[in-house]
Amino acid sequence: MKSLRSLLFPLSLIYGLGVIMRNLAFDLGILSSKEFDLPIISVGNLSVGGSGKSPMTEYLVRLLKDKYKLATLSRGYGRRSKGFRLVQENSLSTEVGDEPLQFKKKFTDITVAVCENRVEAVIRLEKSHGLIILDDAYQHRALRPGFSILLFDYNDISNFKMLLPAGDLREPVWEKDRADILVITKTPPGLNQPDRQEILGLVKPINQQEVFYSYLEYGDLKPINQEMEDRALLSIKVSAKIILLTGIANPAPLLSGIGGYTQFITHHSYPDHHNFSKRNIIRLVQAFNAVVADDKLIITTEKDAQRLGSVEVKELLNDLPVYYLPVRAEIHEPERARFNELIENYAAESTIDH
Repeated sequence: MKSLRSLLFPLSLIYGLGVIMRNLAFDLGILSSKEFDLPIISVGNLSVGGSGKSPMTEYLVRLLKDKYKLATLSRGYGRRSKGFRLVQENSLSTEVGDEPLQFKKKFTDITVAVCENRVEAVIRLEKSHGLIILDDAYQHRALRPGFSILLFDYNDISNFKMLLPAGDLREPVWEKDRADILVITKTPPGLNQPDRQEILGLVKPINQQEVFYSYLEYGDLKPINQEMEDRALLSIKVSAKIILLTGIANPAPLLSGIGGYTQFITHHSYPDHHNFSKRNIIRLVQAFNAVVADDKLIITTEKDAQRLGSVEVKELLNDLPVYYLPVRAEIHEPERARFNELIENYAAESTIDH
């Protein structure tokens, strides 16, 4: 791995120079950023994949959806369609992307939209909405949000990072200074003060940039087949055997969480946003049938479950105990009230100003 990174390092220098020049052009006004009158909150990160953007976006939706006519807007990564689309509950992930489909199924009363061109999309949404949340838009500088939240994965924060393609950074670390607040995601539930101080030394917030800490909270298992009932995590005994299906950037926290209930886990791991093929699912079913246990089940993530909606996949999985594990982000106490206050005050003040 180190030798491959060394080979790719010259390409990272070229990529980095391009990113720096582009950001400088925006900073100097050579390239323009469009601002809008309605409040717009951006959730993003500096690296590719898995820092918890979807759970944080959902946290904001839960916080604000009863006070504003709200829309979420994302690119719709992995979809085969192009242009602006409104996501419906019966949309396919291939049409709109897995995360937007997850948002719509979970929050049926909000607008969920996808578009590569965020400026064009906001122009379409602004007249009929009071607030927009941008998912994964930190690098989309053609649109200037009113409030920007930048996420760092706790599990990777101390690792040495390089720019793409040798590393996984989309921008140099100093570009964190554009954010209004920083959130360290996926922290242990019992994060202590020495750990927080160490993190502050690593992320080096500037001026009035506040730092918050979040953790993941798992819910009861939800069946893919809606005729089956939910299942509590606590119902999984040590002797149970689990086949885990993931197509996410970082399945380590999920493996750790489920590993607290049983050690008998077979992991079918695929790249982030992988569109599961019929062959993938046949292999999964064969693995399930080969397992001998009084209690055996297939578990996947909520995001991955959105990519199991095709007719042929449903037919293969319909009679099997296949569940997805809902997850939600929570802000650590005692800072949770302060975090909520910052978000709610920005939305309210921006609405009054405009």
